[in-house]
Amino acid sequence: MRINLTKKDIINAIYMQIGFSKKISENLLEDIFQILLNNIITKGKVKIAKFGTFKLRKKKQRIGRNPKTREEKIISERNVVLFKPSNELKKYINNNE
Repeated sequence: MRINLTKKDIINAIYMQIGFSKKISENLLEDIFQILLNNIITKGKVKIAKFGTFKLRKKKQRIGRNPKTREEKIISERNVVLFKPSNELKKYINNNE
């Protein structure tokens, strides 16, 4: 069983369901991703109704350890994206098990 959903899979689904050409479907998907990324970077948060919220969070610098060698290294400060699913998405997932 295949676990990963690729961009190509989404493009093919748009092509089959809506009827746009594959090139238009690819451009549409890329534009949606670009809009999401730009809003996450500029506003720090993107909320999609009935789906969930993407939030940008800054992680501080910290000391990490290699579990095999026990060597300590400094993990640099960085931004991470968090996702919190909406209640509707949680209900949908739990009702379809």
